[in-house]
Amino acid sequence: MSGHSKWAKIKHSKGAVDAKKSALFTKLGQVIIVAAREGGGDPDANFKLRLAMDRAKKANLPKDNIDRAIKRGTGEIKGRQIEEITYEVFGPGGTAFIIETLTDNKNRIATSLRIIFNKYGGSLAGKNSVLWKFDRLGIIHINSDLIKENKEEWQLKIIELGAEDFKEEEREFVIYVSIDNLQKFKEMIEKEGIEIESTEIEWIAKELISIDEYKKQKVVAIFEELENNPDVQNYYTNMSH
Repeated sequence: MSGHSKWAKIKHSKGAVDAKKSALFTKLGQVIIVAAREGGGDPDANFKLRLAMDRAKKANLPKDNIDRAIKRGTGEIKGRQIEEITYEVFGPGGTAFIIETLTDNKNRIATSLRIIFNKYGGSLAGKNSVLWKFDRLGIIHINSDLIKENKEEWQLKIIELGAEDFKEEEREFVIYVSIDNLQKFKEMIEKEGIEIESTEIEWIAKELISIDEYKKQKVVAIFEELENNPDVQNYYTNMSH
């Protein structure tokens, strides 16, 4: 699959290691609030909520926090309205960014992103200026050691089920599926008794671009600022490693 940004790995590992726990918990709670608001508070009937809860549990978000977030989403507990906003941005060296945010103040996050990208030589883009450079796909990560004895059988099975692509990354076996098929694949793997490391919906660049080292350092600096912004949930770019 062309364009699965290696920077996604940096994002996930940094989120677990570097981010302050309170900020991480806030971000996880916001995802649960929005998921519950959109599809109800029952994870068995709301796949988006189930994914959000899985992420929260892996990050050790306390059960009380999860329950409160669900109740905020369903309206049982009152709170400020959280908006889901996706920004398209041009970065240094012609790179493209997609930034997913959850915020209770859209002016604050828009101003923050303008400041960040103006500082490093980028700018916010118009609608649909960047999205066409990416595909939105479901991604399932499993430990490749768990299937090493029957890897070929697994590969045939996921092809027959309609996977878009699959590949190995270090010790991970990564499956790319359409968003419509994500729940089916997740449940199939779980039924086989194989633990899933993560299930996400991500923007995957169709083509990666190379930029010089100076501009790459600017992009990495942008990553750092986005990581530390409490309104930013996820970010993706088409820069090659």
